[in-house]
Amino acid sequence: MGSFENRPGQLHLNAFLMSVGHHEASWRLPESDPYADQSVEHFQNLARIAERGKLDSLFLADGPVLWDQVGRRPSGVLEPTLLLTALAGATSRIGLIATASTTYNEPYNLARRFGSLDIISGGRAGWNIVTTAGLDAARNFNLDHLPAHKERYERAAEFVDVSLKLWDSWDDDVIVADKSTGVWGDDTKIYPPEHRGRYYSVAGALNVPRSAQGHPVLVQAGSSENGRNFAAKYAEAVFTAHQTLSDAQEFYDDLKRRTAEHGRDPDHIKILPGIVPIIGRTVAEAQALEAELERLIRPEYALAQLAGLLGIEASELSLDAPLPANLPEEEQIEGAKSRRTLVVNLGRRENLTVRELIGRLGGGRGHLTFTGTAVQVADKIEQWYSGGAADGFNIMAPVLPSGLEAFVDQVVPILQERGRFRTEYTGRTLREHYGLPRPANRNTVRDAVPVL
Repeated sequence: MGSFENRPGQLHLNAFLMSVGHHEASWRLPESDPYADQSVEHFQNLARIAERGKLDSLFLADGPVLWDQVGRRPSGVLEPTLLLTALAGATSRIGLIATASTTYNEPYNLARRFGSLDIISGGRAGWNIVTTAGLDAARNFNLDHLPAHKERYERAAEFVDVSLKLWDSWDDDVIVADKSTGVWGDDTKIYPPEHRGRYYSVAGALNVPRSAQGHPVLVQAGSSENGRNFAAKYAEAVFTAHQTLSDAQEFYDDLKRRTAEHGRDPDHIKILPGIVPIIGRTVAEAQALEAELERLIRPEYALAQLAGLLGIEASELSLDAPLPANLPEEEQIEGAKSRRTLVVNLGRRENLTVRELIGRLGGGRGHLTFTGTAVQVADKIEQWYSGGAADGFNIMAPVLPSGLEAFVDQVVPILQERGRFRTEYTGRTLREHYGLPRPANRNTVRDAVPVL
């Protein structure tokens, strides 16, 4: 066990759930159910496992597009706010975070959906705000081209501003419920947004009251320059991907600094990189699982996805050669800029062949993959936390449910023994788990919280 005692406090852990696991070949293992992506009972079981480990939240990714060739892996994706509503009924404390796009939704509908989930769950909801890269998604919404990266973030900023106005369109004590006078609510405490901006026009108040935690926790995933500026202004938690401690430390320091420059408390933004822990009772056992998963990858599928990320044709990649030297410049890419940069840097830094790079990406699509015993995984997590690289992690089990069970039953107790993770929940809302304050209504505390 290493010694990582220079940073006090406890870290945060989310369970990032994906059908039968994050590794693209996990569904081919004998233990896996290839139909689990369609099973509410499967996800409810995962939610109960994560809550047994006292994890902060569950997280579901999403996009308005069929992600992969269906030959590659289980490809059904249930709409996440609906699925989390079912998981809310199967749990009582764990947070519930869903991804939704600001490019392909409208503020009123989305604010209502997340506001409803927040009330149904007792204040446990979070919204992972994404702008959605990819032409395939654009073509599903009457568009022939992908909106420019900068424009997507400008639209996202106004979208979030409107959503905050909608969640604050009810005062906390608007409901009177006075049967003797026949007055259910106080109309003077309803605040219609009357918003008219560049992208959105929203007049009326939401038809959902404020929740126990005020409004859903705002989460962001994106590490580009536009993404960092957006997160510094709005995000209360950030999901990110890094391969090295030094890169993670640079991102952590930069984002905390930008957050302070926006007049916000840097402690009120939690930075949570992803980690794919491949856990064994011995190092050899963990390495054997990793090797088996890599053996089961079908490279022809992964090749097409890697080419799309790089902005080139699959025919330009050779499995047993390094990445081409003449890749398009980042400025030419309108998609997932930060993830593309991470993948290119990984391939170049370690001089990987395309086949080796595909193997490295198979488990976490650019997130850190770590293979070892439970103690070694705990050491790695604590090293990054104590080294100022993270406030916690998104746990991306390579195989589900067994990978999440291994983390909860083997790694979490080690972190608890070291005083790095809670042994019981002390709050009921996601904000309480993250140590975030309940936001005041911007319409009633104008001096304390500026109206956006």
